[in-house]
Amino acid sequence: MLNLSSVLENIRMALRALTANKLRATLTMLGIIIGVAAVITLLSVGRGVERFIGDAFGTLGTDLLFVLPGGPEETSSGPPTQVLQGNVAIGPALTMKDVAALKDPLRVPDAAVIAPEVRTVASVALSADVVQPFVSGVESDYALARSWNVVEGRFIIDSDLATRARVAVIGQSVVKELFADGRSPLDETVRINRLPYRVVGVMEGKGGSLFGDVDNQVFVPLTTAHNDFFPIRNRAGDLVVSYMYVLPVEGYVQADLTDQITTVVREQHNISFRDEDDFSVYSQADFLAAFGAIIGAVTVFLSAIAGISLVVGGIGIMNIMLVTVTERTHEIGLRKAIGAKRRDILFQFLIEAMTLSLLGGVIGIAIGTGGALAIGELVENFTPTVQLGSVLLATGFSLAVGLFFGLYPALRASRLNPIDALRYE
Repeated sequence: MLNLSSVLENIRMALRALTANKLRATLTMLGIIIGVAAVITLLSVGRGVERFIGDAFGTLGTDLLFVLPGGPEETSSGPPTQVLQGNVAIGPALTMKDVAALKDPLRVPDAAVIAPEVRTVASVALSADVVQPFVSGVESDYALARSWNVVEGRFIIDSDLATRARVAVIGQSVVKELFADGRSPLDETVRINRLPYRVVGVMEGKGGSLFGDVDNQVFVPLTTAHNDFFPIRNRAGDLVVSYMYVLPVEGYVQADLTDQITTVVREQHNISFRDEDDFSVYSQADFLAAFGAIIGAVTVFLSAIAGISLVVGGIGIMNIMLVTVTERTHEIGLRKAIGAKRRDILFQFLIEAMTLSLLGGVIGIAIGTGGALAIGELVENFTPTVQLGSVLLATGFSLAVGLFFGLYPALRASRLNPIDALRYE
């Protein structure tokens, strides 16, 4: 068996051989460097994306459920686009009648808040300044459902809904665009699609997320939105909402609440027991699991492609080690002649191949980590996560590549006949 001193001596010899042929060693390691750097970068970015998605759903509030129009196949990538004929919704739709039914505590006892929303893009103007944020028609419980606080003024209240008041609560991005001079937006009049609205509140900043700039929003009373710029009805003449947020009571069971919502909406839509739902109920966990599966699959796929570079790098190591064995045939014969055993020659060349591969892996880890951090600097509100597990995986894989692709050249060197090797020129 080899002792520690012989292993260290073999590593020293390997490094000496590498420094003697710096360009050749660098070109040989290039495939390993590229492969490891790509794997580290992709895994780090993948972890960062998972955390980014989790933070994005955190901006929506805690334990929310979402009710969307359209069956699960239609809503798998988000709320479907409403098909309209004039102001009439042709396809599946949620209505204010559905909202009223779900607010019945006898029918949905596990729901603390039902918060409907209608949403569209509209022009919001102050003097000559014009922005086009999302304008959402909501009710007074919306801020509670979304865990979103007002930092100045107030939110929409019940009297605004009852009187269809033209009042608005604006997000921080809208404040920065329209009130760049720093004055308070309260009691100022903005024009939404040319209609005057008085600003009564300013929302706290939540920043960007998976859903874009959350702060780039304006909230108005739901009744006003239906009257001014979202007069959409279904074929029965009921006012349509874009979707609903459901805030559960404490200690709820998600499956029970989902069943309650599903039962009520199916009854409202007259869906027979044999027919599929024309709506969908999702939890944050459902969305996170779906996005996590997509990100995981993409990361694995891209990492597999990056792994091809490692295989190419391994082939390069095998090729250069075969050349090295040929160049050092006389040296091998001399070592065998003075007593070196086959295993000594085998381990010498194996350690040399593994040192070459490991060194490429270390350089690749450094480049991959730098690349991941650079991406984090370039993309706002995004932080790639370089995990110790990824580094250890890349290191282990580098050693495995060196071992696998260095084994054949090492075996070939150890099997050389010392007499033939000494005669080799």
